[in-house]
Amino acid sequence: MSSDLQALQKRLEHEFSNPRLLQQALTHRSFSADHNERLEFLGDSVLNLAVAGLLYERLSELPEGDLSRVRANLVKQDTLHKLAVDIGLPQLIRLGEGESKSGGQKRPSILADALEAVLGAVYLDAGFEKSAQLVRRLFKDVEINPQMQAIGKDAKTELQEWLQGRKMNLPIYRVVGTLGAAHKQTFDVECEICEFGRAERGIGGSRRAGEQAAAAIMLAYVKTLD
Repeated sequence: MSSDLQALQKRLEHEFSNPRLLQQALTHRSFSADHNERLEFLGDSVLNLAVAGLLYERLSELPEGDLSRVRANLVKQDTLHKLAVDIGLPQLIRLGEGESKSGGQKRPSILADALEAVLGAVYLDAGFEKSAQLVRRLFKDVEINPQMQAIGKDAKTELQEWLQGRKMNLPIYRVVGTLGAAHKQTFDVECEICEFGRAERGIGGSRRAGEQAAAAIMLAYVKTLD
């Protein structure tokens, strides 16, 4: 393992039993077929559960809906991008030539996704408790307060709350296609609500943006049912 990756492990306060997981977490799809998207998918769930536990402890007076909005503000791309920069991921991301020339090392979506992939890698390497501890260290200096929920709901959060308020299952998001060159991809994402037997699709410049676009279309539909 390179000295740069060894230094990253020290910053993460986690030494990998399987260093290949860390290398994969830092590999963009433009660089290799052995890229980080599956780890990112896993890390997204790890992050949401770990942050939910953190908020449950710190904001004991907030109701569920407000907790969801605070969490949405903590796990949004801007926050994850900043955390990725803080731990030095821009210099370590492995990108294809085209993506590298177009400034991919600085692209917020790529860095946010890589951070989630690192969390997924830690989870596979050492289990949930170790990955949750890493989340707590990452967010140690991030201000967390009840007022964060007032910033507003994004479409995914609002759709989730609408469904939860009616005791329905959460929507399922899946990438159904990608368009364009590796360094300028758009994501075609489907949002499905099984109870309705209905799916809506949205397009975005990142997986998250595609999910938000699909959620917004689905949200417009469910509101017609009220």
